[in-house]
Amino acid sequence: MSSAVIVQPPPAARISREHSPFIDEPSLRLIRVNEATPADAAAWDHTVARHRDATVFHNFGWRRAVEDVFGHQAHYLAAWRDERMVGVLPMFRVGGPLVGRTLVSVPYGVGGGILADDDGARDALYDAAVDLADRLKCTGIEFRSARAALSNPPVSDLYYGFRKVLPDCITDVLGFLPRKARAVARNARDKHKLTVHYGDEYLRTVWKLYTVNMRRLASLAYPYRFFQQLISHHPGRHLVSLVCWKDKPVAGLVTFMFRDTVYPYFYGANEDARRCGAAHFVYYSLMEWAVRARYRVFDFGRTRRDNTGGVDFKRFCGFEPRPLGYQTYVAPGRKSRDLTPRNPKLRLVRRLWPNLPLCVTTPLGGELSKYIPG
Repeated sequence: MSSAVIVQPPPAARISREHSPFIDEPSLRLIRVNEATPADAAAWDHTVARHRDATVFHNFGWRRAVEDVFGHQAHYLAAWRDERMVGVLPMFRVGGPLVGRTLVSVPYGVGGGILADDDGARDALYDAAVDLADRLKCTGIEFRSARAALSNPPVSDLYYGFRKVLPDCITDVLGFLPRKARAVARNARDKHKLTVHYGDEYLRTVWKLYTVNMRRLASLAYPYRFFQQLISHHPGRHLVSLVCWKDKPVAGLVTFMFRDTVYPYFYGANEDARRCGAAHFVYYSLMEWAVRARYRVFDFGRTRRDNTGGVDFKRFCGFEPRPLGYQTYVAPGRKSRDLTPRNPKLRLVRRLWPNLPLCVTTPLGGELSKYIPG
């Protein structure tokens, strides 16, 4: 936006203030919405940190990584009341032959959407976002909120989220898992003698395992530079885990931390991982690490409702699915784009993808992911 948008209080609020001149309710003051600049980063992250629905994906660090690697234009809207930032909406303009031109809050992230102190700030941000989408000739806006924050756009039924409060004591972590999952994790530790190692020096190895796993799932793997940028923009708030079996890497995980929550985000594994229970072991190990570091919540990310394998795995680990409150605004006269595996145009590619060599899927996936904002 080239200039700020000023949003008046609702008429009822203005009337009540006229009749009660001594009332100084914050919600009755004018709100202005403009695009946040790097100079606003500290105020932005402070606003995010104090909101109950905030996620690691709302932080300014996510913006920097996405801009640096994928080159998407950021439109980070901030709502101000006087000199106080009272709401934020992080968005990126994403364009391509499959998606058209759309605003996504936020791409490559599970979370996003509007964070606001009150209804006035929320409505001001939404109105400004719709106005921006119209001026940029976008097909619409995707809000990736865990809880639906808006009354108008319909709520998607596509994704489940999985979150659970961790136990207080590290000795209770194994018992925190359901019986069968506990047996797999214990066997991985005691029978197969899996070991876990932590450190940024394992990042490239974890990323290579991730590309193998994403090819198997017929999904696009993000480029290594995105991993690097995310870590560099989240100093002290990330963890790289590498699991070894017989002294050889079999699985890995990149995790982010925000407030009291850990977000295991990028998982990788090779063909040996299933034989030794590496998937269960890497998450079990992360739970122990998180409890030791005094984190309280384990966010297991999102899974499509129709991805029964992914849903079943997380339920097997004791996490019950909860519908995510994703919402999509579609501009008048426009049509939303379906980039999920149920899109017939993508089915053939998904059937072929696991059979292609890594030397093809890795660079091609990195390029295509610029146009398909996962």
